[in-house]
Amino acid sequence: MSFTLATWNINSVRLREALVLRFLEEEAPDVLCLQECKSPVEKIPTEGFAALGYRHMVARGQKGYNGVAILSKLPMEEAGAVDHAGLGHARHIAGRLENGVIIHNFYVPAGGDTPDRAVNEKFGQKLDYLADMRDAFHAEAPTKSILVGDLNIAPREDDVWDHKKLLKVVSHTPVEVEALGAAQEAGGWVDVTRKDIPEGNLYSWWSYRSPDWDAADKGRRLDHVWATPDIANAAHGSRVLRHVRGWEKPSDHAPVLATFDL
Repeated sequence: MSFTLATWNINSVRLREALVLRFLEEEAPDVLCLQECKSPVEKIPTEGFAALGYRHMVARGQKGYNGVAILSKLPMEEAGAVDHAGLGHARHIAGRLENGVIIHNFYVPAGGDTPDRAVNEKFGQKLDYLADMRDAFHAEAPTKSILVGDLNIAPREDDVWDHKKLLKVVSHTPVEVEALGAAQEAGGWVDVTRKDIPEGNLYSWWSYRSPDWDAADKGRRLDHVWATPDIANAAHGSRVLRHVRGWEKPSDHAPVLATFDL
């Protein structure tokens, strides 16, 4: 069984329904994981997605912020949702495919603007969330699993446009990178994107604040595809669809894709 999976922070699935439909029509991944849906589950516009063959969905939603959903052409059942750090936020949903593969879709807290939990509660919440992810993977080692989502951290020096300038900027600080690395190590997760694209600058997010995001190219790789070691070698064909960031009224994130032969 071969399937292609995509992850995309859509920044409001209702506002950008047309972009999701365009993406599904043009790329037709078998599974699409969305973050920051900003919608209660019952108000996610599923009819158009179902018309394109995406008849299966598992999701957690909230009005106006957060929210995660997995759309699938393949039969899929819900495999749980975890409220890490007890925030009461819709930031995780898991789905199980018929071949037993579990897909975890995460939206890790962004962490605010100041990388100091003493003065910025949101940064503390982000670190606590990552610590809970780490502890959960230690407690029960994941197998035959894929983890995707907006993890809101660009871990490598070539995952950001300027490593030195961003060392004190939330999403690339050493404490965040260390926390994400600890969660990754706890589950034995393999960074599929960097397995397939091991060298060179690679970004999936460009700020709305840039008047010409494409020319400035001050990006960060905040969106990730990981897999457990037992299936990581089945992954290939990773790519970031940078051009989607240039669509009209876009999300500030671009979709990230990978194919699995399982």
